[in-house]
Amino acid sequence: MNATQQHLLDLHRAAGLSQPAPPPPGRHDRSVLRDLYRRLRRPGASSGPGTPSGPGTPSPSGV
Repeated sequence: MNATQQHLLDLHRAAGLSQPAPPPPGRHDRSVLRDLYRRLRRPGASSGPGTPSGPGTPSPSGV
């Protein structure tokens, strides 16, 4: 199932449950990429031992 088919299924489900429609696929991609770029370009953005994503810190998936 591709993103368009999933979106159509979600639209149908939301209409049947009288819920607001979900955003179309890819709607927030540009803002997410822009924020990621800005975060990586910020001075001191390396993930050292003092940062939450530093070595020895488990990832959200637990791996």
